[in-house]
Amino acid sequence: MARAIDRRAQALHEGRIRPTREDLLAARGKTLPDLIAPDLKVLFCGINPGLYTAAVGHHFARPGNRFWPALHQAGFTPRLYSPYEEEKLLDLGLGLTNLVARATAGAAELTREELQAGAEGLKRKVAKYRPRAVAILGLGAYRIAFKQRDAVLGIQAERIGEAAVWVLPSPSGANAYYQPRVLVAILRQLSAAT
Repeated sequence: MARAIDRRAQALHEGRIRPTREDLLAARGKTLPDLIAPDLKVLFCGINPGLYTAAVGHHFARPGNRFWPALHQAGFTPRLYSPYEEEKLLDLGLGLTNLVARATAGAAELTREELQAGAEGLKRKVAKYRPRAVAILGLGAYRIAFKQRDAVLGIQAERIGEAAVWVLPSPSGANAYYQPRVLVAILRQLSAAT
């Protein structure tokens, strides 16, 4: 039985199969490793992994997530990458992390305390890895985590260590408030600044 589970997990991780409802339910609370290295141009920081992302083990993996297309349209990647190619971002000076590590069905399940603890954890990562910029993907989460209730999208006056802080809309397909063109426009500004 363990071998069958291992094979299924491997197939999910490689994108050969899609997660079932049971896979998604089992992903609740799982974590995803950071994709990070010293001296990155940009460290992209999501709010937290969704269940689909945690089930397959790759950042921004749910179909309909706008992160990968927007990253390409803004000029960060030479072509459209899939979540299963996320490791290639390091070669481009880009990294991935999350404010909160645990997977949930939606960011609304996170507490204020978790988000604020996540901000402190992000500050430690930035101090250790020294990226030029940090791009937080979620305005509402940023406002709560960093206690900046009047923050707007774009570059912030606040820095984390030496890193410039940018706030972008969440790329989740569930975030219908901001159209993809808004995310791409801010990503282009970020690309030009780094």
